[in-house]
Amino acid sequence: MSSSLLEAFLDHAHGAPERPLLTFERESTSYGELATHIAAFAKGLRQRGLQPGERVALFLENSPQFIVAYLGVQHAGCVVVLVNTAYRQVELAHILADAEVHTCVTGASGVAELIPLKDQLPSLQWLVTVEPSTLAPPASLAVIDFDVLLEEGATSPVGLAVPRPEDLAVLGYTSGTTGRSKGAMLLHRNLLANVKAVTEAWRWTAADRLLLALPLFHTHGLMVGLHGTLYTGSSLELHRRFVATDALATLRDDASLTMFFGVPTMYGRLLEESRRTGVKPRELRLWVSGSAPLSPQLFHDIEKDFGTRILERYGMTETIMNTTNPFDGERRPGTVGFPFPGQEARVVDVRTRRHLPQGETGEIEVRGPHVFAGYWRRPDATSESFDSEGWFRTGDLGELDADGYLRITGRARELIISGGFNVYPREVEEVLASHPGVAEVAVLGLPDADYGEQVVAVVVHPPGMHAPDAQELVDWCKDRLASFKKPRRVVFMDSLPRNALGKVQKHLLRARLR
Repeated sequence: MSSSLLEAFLDHAHGAPERPLLTFERESTSYGELATHIAAFAKGLRQRGLQPGERVALFLENSPQFIVAYLGVQHAGCVVVLVNTAYRQVELAHILADAEVHTCVTGASGVAELIPLKDQLPSLQWLVTVEPSTLAPPASLAVIDFDVLLEEGATSPVGLAVPRPEDLAVLGYTSGTTGRSKGAMLLHRNLLANVKAVTEAWRWTAADRLLLALPLFHTHGLMVGLHGTLYTGSSLELHRRFVATDALATLRDDASLTMFFGVPTMYGRLLEESRRTGVKPRELRLWVSGSAPLSPQLFHDIEKDFGTRILERYGMTETIMNTTNPFDGERRPGTVGFPFPGQEARVVDVRTRRHLPQGETGEIEVRGPHVFAGYWRRPDATSESFDSEGWFRTGDLGELDADGYLRITGRARELIISGGFNVYPREVEEVLASHPGVAEVAVLGLPDADYGEQVVAVVVHPPGMHAPDAQELVDWCKDRLASFKKPRRVVFMDSLPRNALGKVQKHLLRARLR
């Protein structure tokens, strides 16, 4: 029995080295070929003096090199630090300094971002580059070509071992939508337990083939898409980034595909492109959505146009995947289903932490072998996040319906208390989103002298349409919700600020509107 995801992958590679694993930009890689590259990368790191337990950042877009580096770092006994490719110097300086990163694997654009930060990053010693850079690094920073490192490792006598279950595998930094991001410590046993649960729940087998256009620096693309593929011995078509035209063409033309994973924004773009061009995807075994709420309207539009009911699930950096709509049975729009096998979830009162019955809104807590070990060098934040029985406080608000399906209603910190009444932004957002003049909406609370907080709606209207009157939207809510929930202010914008996975960054809106 495997003790880590890496060991499970190596078992497949040794047992069937010729088995196809990865197609990227029309080039294919087998399990055996990838295993050879991973071992060479790991040996190259160790040959140059990298020690077990040191941190290696991946500041890199989707590519086979990302996968080689990800597993190679683990094979060297080191810790992967995932870095969003959209991050720039402020975010980079925080994450690389906080994790005390020794080595960063990156491209030419990453080199340009990192070299000016060297004085702020005393621990950073090496850059491993997957493409040439014309910039000269300071003397204290060594630049190593990715392929040269592979060549060195291929002939190195350094011995390698597989990780132990309790070893630290990944530092996943939270998205930082509510403040400075923290490093979630995911152990090898966390990764393995969750991928077992996910593949069991979704009936994932070696016969599956996934179209993966999600970024690998994020939990959804990496720890669901890639991990599931490696664990089951299946295969994937990897895209460098999501482009709706390319993804839709692949979904139409590649008869071997059985699964697609995306965020709601991707599904919206696929639907728009399909309606514009008339191109329809082939029938797939499984379509999965996550990382941001999928609106019931988009759920039904995809069902109508593509003939499939999306399976929505719920996860986060600290816990990987928590709950899922059933593979067999009703996939209920607006909900994220039930806990994965071997995992638990419950809803508790935000103040008293009392377990709440169905139908009452509170904070979602989860427990199980998938839950992270704590925040990197933040014992204060770790202790605040767990109770004495091991339940992790997710910070998400939700409720269980009469059939036990979990519905996420917002973030605990986003709860608006206006005039003494609780207003959950998600509820108001869903009502506004049903108005034909609203393409996107975000609801947040801003300080108010009379009410404590006022409900503010930020609205993007559909392209080609005139913006609806603000009072019209207020009345729309008043007709459908309690009066205290209606927006007291409506602001129109061309777009909503989002992170790389499509989550609206309300802290940026809040700063802009104050």
